Amino acid sequence: MSGSTAARVKEAAVKVETAASGAVTNPTQVKTDFLHQPAVRAALPFVNGGLAGMFATAIVQPVDMIKVRLQLAGEGSKGGPKPTVAAVTRDVIAGGRVLDLYKGLSAGLLRQAVYTTARLGFFDTFQDILETRARANGTRVTFAERAGAGLSAGGLAALVGNPADLALIRMQSDGLKPVDQRANYRSVFDALFRIAKTEGVGALWTGCYPTVLRAMALNFGQLSFFAESKAQLKQHFPSLSENANRFGASAIAGFFASFFSLPFDFIKTRLQRQTKGPDGKYPYRGFFDCFQKVLRQEGPLRFYRGFGTYYVRIAPHALSLFEQLRERETGTEGQTWETEDKTWETEDKTFDVWEP
Repeated sequence: MSGSTAARVKEAAVKVETAASGAVTNPTQVKTDFLHQPAVRAALPFVNGGLAGMFATAIVQPVDMIKVRLQLAGEGSKGGPKPTVAAVTRDVIAGGRVLDLYKGLSAGLLRQAVYTTARLGFFDTFQDILETRARANGTRVTFAERAGAGLSAGGLAALVGNPADLALIRMQSDGLKPVDQRANYRSVFDALFRIAKTEGVGALWTGCYPTVLRAMALNFGQLSFFAESKAQLKQHFPSLSENANRFGASAIAGFFASFFSLPFDFIKTRLQRQTKGPDGKYPYRGFFDCFQKVLRQEGPLRFYRGFGTYYVRIAPHALSLFEQLRERETGTEGQTWETEDKTWETEDKTFDVWEP
């Protein structure tokens, strides 16, 4: 080790020792650092939530690509060969590029950043209103009220994130068009700009109705079945660890969330992918028209095509959501927080936000 390097290491060690001594002698002063600033502490849950969602999106993006292609296969026809995951995967990478499975990743990341942040923001706002009203009335926030806040937050966040969702579907389905008709979007921002320029700004909210319903159905499945699954697993499998119990409950809740939301996701994909035909008209006039045509021409089970890939896509996000909420609602055991009018003592809770 050179003399200059040794000197820098020694200097860093002295700084660490000084900081540690300061924390012991004056712990209040330590809380004035950047991470303990009120604004930073308030923003951290949203930043962590957005980053967690984006990380999960990056992992499951190929699965999402396959799910979208499965939903678009055989459009308008009830018969014909049933596409498989393997066949769709081969078709996507037929051009020799495995990275084609990641088409639309920039849109997926933007959507997740916007949606997750907005959902947590709306939920916190609604929950603050509910808690303020409950304290004023001397009552407690009920499960139904929390569930309503969660559903509303999910729906509003989906509305905010719809443009990125639209860009994602357009980028993923672009390869299904003839080569001379492909848009070949370079990024999510290129897609958003070109769609707004050629189709109008309002086109960015195409499919927003099923998008909002999908988000609400997704949250309903998670809300309704996580707490119950957790309780049932604890009753019938008491030997399970807390982490195993939570993971199993998340998997079950993810299944039901997928079951309730996939039909809306299917219609959303069809609406957001459609373009005008030679007659200048869209194949579907809207949500109900799409539902009726698919039901009549392709059968009711078509709404659940790609269920396996959809569940694989949803499960990591469901587990990520539960972990975010658990961390935000779990206090440090035995820790005391002092406010102007009351002292609050936290408990060792695992998932209080959704449980009654």
